[in-house]
Amino acid sequence: MKKWKNAPDLLVYLNETYARLHYAFEKNFWIAAMGDHSVNKKKDVALAARDAFRCNRDVADAVDFYHKKTTGEIKTRLGYWKRFFSSHQVPLQAEKIKQQIDALQTKIETHRARRTEGYVDPKTKKFIPTSRNAMGALMRTNPDEAVRKACFEAVEKLPLAGLGEYITMVGLRNRYARILGYEDFYSYKLAVEEGMTKAELFSLFDEIYHKTQYAFADIRTLEKEKKPNLRKPWNFFYMFSGSFTKEEDPYFPFERAIERWGRSFAALGIDFKRGSLVFDLLDRKGKYNNGFCHWPKNVYYKQGQYLPATAQFTCNVVLGTPGETATGFLTLFHEGGHAAHLLNARMKDICVTTEYPPLSTAWAETQSMFLDTLYSSIEWKMRYAISNEGAPYPFELFERKVRELSVLRPIGAINPVSMVCEFERTVYEEKHLTKTKLISIAKKVMKKYRDYSVDTISILETPHLYSWESACSYHGYGLATLALHQWREHFYKRDGYVVDNPRVGKEMQHVWHYGATKTFPEFVKLATGKKLSASAYIAAVTKSDARVIADAKKKIATLSKKRRYTTVVNLNASITLVDGKKVIADNKKGFKQMTARYASWLTTKYPSL
Repeated sequence: MKKWKNAPDLLVYLNETYARLHYAFEKNFWIAAMGDHSVNKKKDVALAARDAFRCNRDVADAVDFYHKKTTGEIKTRLGYWKRFFSSHQVPLQAEKIKQQIDALQTKIETHRARRTEGYVDPKTKKFIPTSRNAMGALMRTNPDEAVRKACFEAVEKLPLAGLGEYITMVGLRNRYARILGYEDFYSYKLAVEEGMTKAELFSLFDEIYHKTQYAFADIRTLEKEKKPNLRKPWNFFYMFSGSFTKEEDPYFPFERAIERWGRSFAALGIDFKRGSLVFDLLDRKGKYNNGFCHWPKNVYYKQGQYLPATAQFTCNVVLGTPGETATGFLTLFHEGGHAAHLLNARMKDICVTTEYPPLSTAWAETQSMFLDTLYSSIEWKMRYAISNEGAPYPFELFERKVRELSVLRPIGAINPVSMVCEFERTVYEEKHLTKTKLISIAKKVMKKYRDYSVDTISILETPHLYSWESACSYHGYGLATLALHQWREHFYKRDGYVVDNPRVGKEMQHVWHYGATKTFPEFVKLATGKKLSASAYIAAVTKSDARVIADAKKKIATLSKKRRYTTVVNLNASITLVDGKKVIADNKKGFKQMTARYASWLTTKYPSL
């Protein structure tokens, strides 16, 4: 303990060292994820250095030593670091395996970023270069079934080239987890992130599945009586939402997305505590093909002074493709919720203000998903969704969607999450995984949770499978879904509305201040006043159409009595809008000027908008 004079001296070392190592990795991670893989070696070296610190036994021993000797606030803060190190301490043998995993992950990510993506046009028989995300959008919206099928067949082939590397990664991850005393990697991640066992998690998901699986019989009946070939995977989402997507698009002009996002957050009273935000929103070849938020700089206190954080988030909007602008809106709310969460942390130690354990994945996703349900609600649409011609979102369209898509309501939220979770659990429990077994597992699990009439392995295109941080963590979305329904129920019962409700933002920021200092169940109880339950979720997804429509009218009526937010938008943040390495706009001269400049750039780049 001679290296540190006292406990405060140790805390200074812990925070400053981890902040430096964390930033070095996250800086290069962002550059690589945005498509520049020239930094891959730097990224891997920085990751190894960060992980070495988290696994440093000497530092962990010093934390234990001073934790026993101190009292009061210092002891509490050292307790956070004690929990942090306990989440990452591993034997040397496991450290070496982690380094192999990191190198393999980089290889897989590089391959996925550089692979050739596209489909064969069914008419011309020519190859059409098209990103994975763009093909997904075509399957949801293109009226030509032959094109949708061609995209489906192309996407089915994409993961095949990387199956061997994935199987090797699964084996390495399991070896890592077993060295630490866990049955497999899924058990390890679930215990570290949520403090749960597989039995606890899957008993909850299985209960929901059994109470909602009646929807599959209803879908088969619908296919037989009204929608032939509905259950073909390239038809399913198009037949349910393709026409609605095109009808809704005019009310979500993407050049207005940032403006409406900012106004909505400001109306809730959310502010980013002098932090910095960077947005990269458009699809590009080589860019990571899924939205995410990360924090290269996290909140902590240096010499007693609060240091604001930085959040960067991205999505892959394919402008000109139906439905993509709405996806962009959704990502702004979702990833913006993540950013607001940790930029509002008020803890003095960086170990409890990052996205990594001890932060609960489920609690982190509760914040982002709560705020993206704000955008997707009919109340928000009736107030904010306006076409460039000034036409408001029609309630009649909402009613038709409710009735047309009601058959999906019971299986629309938790089932896709359960599907990925069951796939990963089965894969990591398989004793002798082979390519044949992996493909068989993918088909079987997707049949259970999708009930398509044609087998598919598209689950293998889920980006979360290949990243250490997100693998075997998809359950966080499911647990968060239960929590956000419970939280929304709390606000509706008390206030009657959520959109533009400053009490909502105030209460969210209150729990955000605690960073990662509590467990997921503790946070749910703090936020809602009740223990986590599936009751609010099940009640929501099993409502009749008439009840859904009546509840919507009631919420809209309540909101209509509340004044619109008319103040100049000031989110207390420095915001920069980029496209790769190119800076498009920032808010140095104000939020309004920034959004106008970005809109002008978009319409110049895409004249058809």
